[in-house]
Amino acid sequence: MVNIIIDGKKLQVRDDVTILQAARENGFSIPTLCYLEGLNEIGACRLCLVEVKGQHRLVSSCNTKVREGMEISTRSAKVRMARRLNVELILSQHNCNCPSCPRNGNCQLQKVAAQLGVNVETYPKKFRPDTWNNAFPLNRDETKCVKCMRCIQVCDQVQNMHVWDLVNTGKRTRVGMVQDTCTLCGQCITHCPVAALSARDDTEKIWNAISDPEKIVIVQPAPAVRTAWAEEANVPREMATPEKLAAALRHLGFDYVFDTNFSADLTIMEESAELIEHLTHAGKYPVPMFTSCCPGWIRFLKKEYPEMVHYMSTSKSPMSMFSAIVKSYYAKLLDVSPEKIVCVAVMPCVAKKYEADVPEVNSEPGIKDTDYVITTRELVRMLKAANVDVAKLKPEPFDKPLGEGTGGAVIFGTTGGVMEAAVRNAYYMLTGKNPPDPDHFIQWKWLDRWRETEITVAGVTVRIAVTSGLGCARDLVEAIKNGSAHYDFVEVMACPGGCSGGGGQPIHEGEELAWERGNYLKELDKRSKLRVSYENPYIQELYKNFLDKPLSEKAEHYLHTNQVNWTID
Repeated sequence: MVNIIIDGKKLQVRDDVTILQAARENGFSIPTLCYLEGLNEIGACRLCLVEVKGQHRLVSSCNTKVREGMEISTRSAKVRMARRLNVELILSQHNCNCPSCPRNGNCQLQKVAAQLGVNVETYPKKFRPDTWNNAFPLNRDETKCVKCMRCIQVCDQVQNMHVWDLVNTGKRTRVGMVQDTCTLCGQCITHCPVAALSARDDTEKIWNAISDPEKIVIVQPAPAVRTAWAEEANVPREMATPEKLAAALRHLGFDYVFDTNFSADLTIMEESAELIEHLTHAGKYPVPMFTSCCPGWIRFLKKEYPEMVHYMSTSKSPMSMFSAIVKSYYAKLLDVSPEKIVCVAVMPCVAKKYEADVPEVNSEPGIKDTDYVITTRELVRMLKAANVDVAKLKPEPFDKPLGEGTGGAVIFGTTGGVMEAAVRNAYYMLTGKNPPDPDHFIQWKWLDRWRETEITVAGVTVRIAVTSGLGCARDLVEAIKNGSAHYDFVEVMACPGGCSGGGGQPIHEGEELAWERGNYLKELDKRSKLRVSYENPYIQELYKNFLDKPLSEKAEHYLHTNQVNWTID
């Protein structure tokens, strides 16, 4: 411990922390723009400057360690003047079209400028034409980049993809995509302090579809969306129930409000049957079987380890299964042509926009199964545009028959959930009984970069591994390749913490909420009356009236895909 003084207050703090950490831990606010704890502590933005007694120059608090007897001022005239000047210089190279900006009201630069009273653009601006392909699911606006390097560090250190880097020098310096290996995980977006990076906005297409009297517009929100959709309205998760989400979607004008939880159960029926097929026919299939729900993970494998793509389960993701069933089974129930239906998915994910555009995912030639994908953030913008007061919504049920899901479905939104739901269902398929205790059925051994377990059911042993985040995924795949790790079933989610921490989720500066959101999904699972996917009565009805059984010829046609053939940009 060391003794320091901050703004006249005597404090005793740990000797291994920076001035910024010591200040924040003791209630002192210091603005930052480039800082990400443990990842990006470079002092590039110069907004965290503080004055230290005895030093002529101001120091960056994010990377200056405290010392015994240090006297620090966070708000002296010299500090405020320097911060204001630095904000003015940053704004001189920033496109300040705030009213039309997707981060308006949730922009760190906007917030700091307001705090410091910088409301006049002092310097003239000239921007270069941006040549970015705006059809790509991830958009970059170079005129808003503040060169904080957060995207570079998250992509390098967390995801280990090295997509972004600094290009050129001096005033010509910019951040560029230097590798074509982008997985569209979107972690660079959620860690960008401004709107230099964003997901492609597809909301106008959906408004147009809703306004078209000739179209039937159907929506499906993913499990992880229910953990985050009301965060910007400051409505607690316990009050922002799935039923209120259904009500909110109806307020927007969707004709039918279903739930991706339904097709998560469907995915589990197919994937658990596929797993049992692999386990009981040793040597016929490659080992391990990789989960296939995450398009970011699929893009990663196709770009980095193309020789291992055939390890993927052929089961489509819940989003794509849902859309395939809507355009076939449900279209027949409505007695309408599938071309009349517009299927919209609300996802916590940027890569889902890519998945929806992959021709090989569609069940029939010339008919797109998922027409549009919007992120949770885009849904929030639509709710604001429609003046929906989230706090005053009355709960409403999802529509039937595609709006019912089990607890096994809802945990798809957190890391390990897909695997857990699949093993629960496989247990039933092998024994004819439910697992004795779904909450403690699996006992994990935590390793450095992933977790593992081994379960024996009815004489069948399955070795399992789970991880999230592509940096961890790379280590796991390498271990499998070099023979140091042996598994039968592997779940990978591209985003740390799984879909609840997805690149399309709401952004909260300085907060990582994936685990908190994931715990809420686990709580919803515990509250569910039905915990195993086969128990869903509407899934049973679907197999009885349309699909016959898991892995049937019709199920293979509508619910499976070969990722080896997926086109990738």
